Amino acid sequence: MSESDPEIQEEPVCSVWQRAVQTVIVAFLLVTALLLAHYYPATATNPLEQQVQKLSHEIQQLKQEQAMPALVLNHYRNSICYIFGVYNVGFGGRAPLLRARISGTGFVVADGLLATNRHVAEPWYEDPESTALLRKGATPHLEKLVAFFPGLPSPVSVTPAVLSAQGDLAVLQIADSQAIHQLRPLPLAGEIPDPGELVSVVGYPMGVLGMVAKSPPAVYERLAFRHDDIGAANELAALSLIRPSATCGHLGDVVGDKLIYDAPTAHGGSGGPVFNSKGEVIGVNAAYLDGFSGGTLGVSVRALKPLVAAAQGKSH
Repeated sequence: MSESDPEIQEEPVCSVWQRAVQTVIVAFLLVTALLLAHYYPATATNPLEQQVQKLSHEIQQLKQEQAMPALVLNHYRNSICYIFGVYNVGFGGRAPLLRARISGTGFVVADGLLATNRHVAEPWYEDPESTALLRKGATPHLEKLVAFFPGLPSPVSVTPAVLSAQGDLAVLQIADSQAIHQLRPLPLAGEIPDPGELVSVVGYPMGVLGMVAKSPPAVYERLAFRHDDIGAANELAALSLIRPSATCGHLGDVVGDKLIYDAPTAHGGSGGPVFNSKGEVIGVNAAYLDGFSGGTLGVSVRALKPLVAAAQGKSH
């Protein structure tokens, strides 16, 4: 999901209707539990007590799911960065035949390390136009790869540390900075998620254009029609307007290390964390199927953890 001159579109947000329905369900379960407790005083062995406890547990679970998107944004926003890059493909001694930009998302997984997609860290990966040139003997070159973190006034350089040989995952090394060492790594889930679970995807859909679209009117009017993504991103950073967005959905299926969910995303959201209702990262957002709202794809953290361990081993 790299970004190359996309059109501005409305940024996807969590459904207000979903929250309203959840609120009604929570209220109904709470009233039911109170009525059961009032009219049927229970003993330790009374099935009604067990029913009340079950309803109370379901209420707590619904409240937790409802609060999860706000929770992950408030706790981990500053550790989720916007990644911008420029690369080219060509033959030595000649002008590049292909030169393009890349936009994506990354998140801190350990001190000085970011997780993202391989096609963000290595933009020519699985790119048909680049692949055709590489088969003819052309050479790819990464001209620039930087990360913009919320709260930091300027970007930091990042370099590929470990690339997955099996899937669309990568770990990046962040340029040494005292501010970076203070960022909180996101918690990686230890259990395999179940289909049907609530998920939230955090990232930078539509890249710079997405952030400009939700910026204050004066900033929007100044930046909306500029074609200098890195310049606009630098100005957004200076104004503390590098801010990720969250979308919500449900996990539709889990097939091996592949996650399928209906939380919407767009160009620029590649590499973003996919959270479960506990606020743990269960996957890395990777792609989406055009024309199918339930076809957003991610890669499980089971495949990410070995890459993080390998990158930590290289840095020591």
